[in-house]
Amino acid sequence: MSDIPARELRNDVSAVLRRVEGGERLRVTVSGRPVAQLLPLSSKPDCVSWEMLTEQLRGARADAGLTNQLANLVPETTDDVAI
Repeated sequence: MSDIPARELRNDVSAVLRRVEGGERLRVTVSGRPVAQLLPLSSKPDCVSWEMLTEQLRGARADAGLTNQLANLVPETTDDVAI
């Protein structure tokens, strides 16, 4: 993490924000004393709708070998109960 004086942040905020947007983490200092951090925001969404989740998981099933191994390890499940 690089230090950046508050004066530089104030005088060239656009350039500083471009650095952060590029992935750099900066610590803002006042008179050499750290007072804040600037970090890039995550590009991952904070939440996903149920529809989006089910669409992403469609077709993502365990292979038959794993399913059989689990059934042998824990034979008394409710997986075979008709709903």
